[in-house]
Amino acid sequence: MAFVCRMWSGKHHRTVKGIGLITLIWTDGTTVIPVDFRIYNIDEDDKTKNDHFLDMLDKADERGFNPEFVLFDTWYASVKNLKAVRNKEWHFLTRLKKNRLVNPDNKGNVPLETVDIPPKGRVVHLKAYGFVKVFRIVSKDGDTQHWVTDVQDMDESKREDVAKKSWKIEEYHRGIKQFCGVEKCQARKEGAQRAHIMFSLRAFLRLEFQRVKSGISWFESAMKIRRVAVTAYLNNPLYTLN
Repeated sequence: MAFVCRMWSGKHHRTVKGIGLITLIWTDGTTVIPVDFRIYNIDEDDKTKNDHFLDMLDKADERGFNPEFVLFDTWYASVKNLKAVRNKEWHFLTRLKKNRLVNPDNKGNVPLETVDIPPKGRVVHLKAYGFVKVFRIVSKDGDTQHWVTDVQDMDESKREDVAKKSWKIEEYHRGIKQFCGVEKCQARKEGAQRAHIMFSLRAFLRLEFQRVKSGISWFESAMKIRRVAVTAYLNNPLYTLN
């Protein structure tokens, strides 16, 4: 099947076979609009996920987007990507791995996990990038995350507000899987897979437009379509078994 390769799954917490869909969405914290996507296919186009990240940033800039923040997960938080966002005069909020090197007191670089970070955050020098502000968030189960932004005067309240918006990408992925069947195509050819993914994203746009316009959830809109289709079929079945 075209595009299938091995990749890490956050859902399964192991390497699985699948199709890598990289999506750029726009959100204000309520509305979720996919504005660009790429299919990970390094064997054919020789592009990594980070290459696609940079391509989509350039395309968003070309299209006139001017985001308040660019939000992305740890995988895309390389120095090269952070500098690309800065070069467009945009701001970012992302997470860093605990072993990233920072200089908190002008005495040399140390792993981020060893730095004392108060609840209000701390400005440090990120190796090869420059000064950033980092926040350490410890969950109830003991999981620790390090959030970082180039906005050095950001407070925890603002960080929390912006961070909440970053989870909209997870809601989006759940939506296109559960209600738009993006994973269901069994076609083997590349063209068919591309077409199926594109139409799945267009279906999501219709569901989201309906949700924003009427307040009807993705689930209810999808179920309504199925109810009408099933009712119509039962009233006038096209195929019957003898």
